[in-house]
Amino acid sequence: MFLQPNRVKYKKCRKGKLPNLDYKASKLSFGNVGLKACESGRITSRQIESARQAINRRIKRQGKIWIRMFPNTPVTSKPVEVRMGKGKGAVDHWVAKVGGGTVLFEIEGISLSLAKSAFKTGGAKLPIKTSVTYR
Repeated sequence: MFLQPNRVKYKKCRKGKLPNLDYKASKLSFGNVGLKACESGRITSRQIESARQAINRRIKRQGKIWIRMFPNTPVTSKPVEVRMGKGKGAVDHWVAKVGGGTVLFEIEGISLSLAKSAFKTGGAKLPIKTSVTYR
């Protein structure tokens, strides 16, 4: 099961720009250890789910995990070997636009060393550079 919005006002949208740096979501809000994005990029719902599963396996489902991003931007694609024109393609998958400095995941209730190793394995599943931050 992948993350996607229940309903949206418009089913297709333009690419838009990536946020360069994000100052609002740069602090820890829920947990005491977090995984922070070092650069901006687009993270698909499959990558978010893969990172979440890797983190959960590493901490053996102890503690609490918060996902601080949500894939609410649709990405369209046309079928293979289709000629140019004939309109925009159907929605293929959903992405979260992430700016540099955004906290992506947070953990509470486990040791710092275990959280760091879990975030290292989870960050390897993501297409952007990440770092571990803590209070």
